Amino acid sequence: MPEVIFTGPAGRIEGRYHPAKEKGAPIAIVLHPHPQFGGTMNNQIVYGLYYTFVNRGFSVLRFNFRGVGRSQGSFDHGQGELSDAAAALDWAQSVNPEARTCWIAGVSFGAWIGMQLLMRRPEIEGFLSIAAMANRYDFTFLAPCPSSGLFVHGSQDRVAPLREVISVIEKVKTQKGIQIEHAVIDGANHFFEGKLEELMGTVDGYLDKRLGSVQENAA
Repeated sequence: MPEVIFTGPAGRIEGRYHPAKEKGAPIAIVLHPHPQFGGTMNNQIVYGLYYTFVNRGFSVLRFNFRGVGRSQGSFDHGQGELSDAAAALDWAQSVNPEARTCWIAGVSFGAWIGMQLLMRRPEIEGFLSIAAMANRYDFTFLAPCPSSGLFVHGSQDRVAPLREVISVIEKVKTQKGIQIEHAVIDGANHFFEGKLEELMGTVDGYLDKRLGSVQENAA
């Protein structure tokens, strides 16, 4: 899991990158929670998502948004962080020129950034949005959503209450053939404390359906 430094719009960006063994393997980018509330690339959920994709043979990158850890710059209320995410995907593609497809995974604030990136980059074919704060951030830009993916929420999330989030997500329009799925982890809060295993089990089940099981991929 080598440490990487690449150039973003606000200066140096610090990341962790795991290259795939297979040439042409897909890319996954994992985006962390809100920088002003302790979110970093070492968040437990981010870490779990990172290794979920590593185990499926992806080239995977997680990184710190501007102003977090050793990444330069300062918090920019989403606009600059979206530019950071685009720079991260550009960097991953530059070291994986044969990769044709990409997945994006985001947690909380990172889910909002990830979905905006999805709208701008047609090569992103799937997404995972964990604890998306659809009650606090506008998701109406998903009109229509161009890729299939999964939203996962905790039933006891007080930061982004389930009822509000589901009502927003259900209004998202989709293109023909695009499916948006919801999963709810019973008893989980916004950070899935004590429920991380269940969360990752749900994510793995979804990825098995979309990509085939890890065993099949390893064979």
